Amino acid sequence: MNKRAGRWGVLTVAMAVGLLAAACGDDSGSSSATTAAGSASTSGAATSGASTTAAVEVSGTLQGSGSSFSLAFLQEAATNFNDANPGAEITYSGGGSGKGRTDLAEKTVDYAGSDSPYKDEDKPAEPILYFPILFGPITVSFNVSGVDSLNLSPDTIAGIFQRDITKWNDPAIAADNPDASLPDTAITVAHRSDGSGTTQNFTEWLVVASPDVWTLKSGSTVEWPADTQAGNGNQGVAQIVQSTDGAIGYVDLSDAVAAGLDFASVKNQAGDFIQPTSEAASAAGDGVEVAPDLTFHAYNSSAPDAYPITLQTYVIIYTDQTDAQKGELVKAFLTYLLGDGQDLLTELDYAPLSDNILQMAVAQLDQIQIG
Repeated sequence: MNKRAGRWGVLTVAMAVGLLAAACGDDSGSSSATTAAGSASTSGAATSGASTTAAVEVSGTLQGSGSSFSLAFLQEAATNFNDANPGAEITYSGGGSGKGRTDLAEKTVDYAGSDSPYKDEDKPAEPILYFPILFGPITVSFNVSGVDSLNLSPDTIAGIFQRDITKWNDPAIAADNPDASLPDTAITVAHRSDGSGTTQNFTEWLVVASPDVWTLKSGSTVEWPADTQAGNGNQGVAQIVQSTDGAIGYVDLSDAVAAGLDFASVKNQAGDFIQPTSEAASAAGDGVEVAPDLTFHAYNSSAPDAYPITLQTYVIIYTDQTDAQKGELVKAFLTYLLGDGQDLLTELDYAPLSDNILQMAVAQLDQIQIG
């Protein structure tokens, strides 16, 4: 199942420093070119990436925090960018989408990773920009002795996670899996303990896909039943599932693969049970309605081949970058994420942006005000 040798090891990326370098527009008039961003080409997804005609030499430091869903990609991308730009030191610490949004609002970081936008009441007073950077599946991962394959419908998932269904041989699970031999094992539900874009998108999907069953509403945190278990970040949920017979949890595909977890095929709008793959996540981007600020949701897509629990991650920055050096660096890093960085995504079990959304994100680079 795992397409790479170790989640935390550095990818062997077959590209020279010149290919990794990212070009960004020079708002300050500098013309020394040490970074470039080329086109992203991934089958069935983005076909054109970010490129500009002017370039700047970038250096300095950037700190980011937020989405643990996109942690693998943002850390790998930062490592590759730093290697290609010896004067740059970009870091990303994760911590959950809620933490990233809070840290950016308090200006303790230079950029945030988030799987969901700010609520209106929490939005910083100064203008911000949302840059979508990836799609990815939220798996419904499980650990049940003797069971390595499951189909689960939205109503069944809703019943499990709000503890209406407490045994693996429950009739609702059996109805989704008529040929399976299901044990009389108690179900342990694992969920996020931190404010999480993964939780928000997962529960928003349940509100839409299972309106007659799901009662816990939606949000970056929800009031889970008392007999459930909480883990910090996607890795924490994956650890609970991995170590507990009978456990089930929602985990991003990258962490699920890294932990060697089994995950269910989930019934989509078209009535088909779909495995969480990069291809099925990219398919969910078809027909997405994008708001003027480039926010959207990719779950519950009507596309017939789409995995239904697909979400997106944004990098959020302030529109006005008053520190010119940091501004040039953040623009160059975003240009890389929307260019050659897209080629990393499938290797890390994410999905590239669809071409229409990629083009809108690239065009928005010109809205960054530097210095």
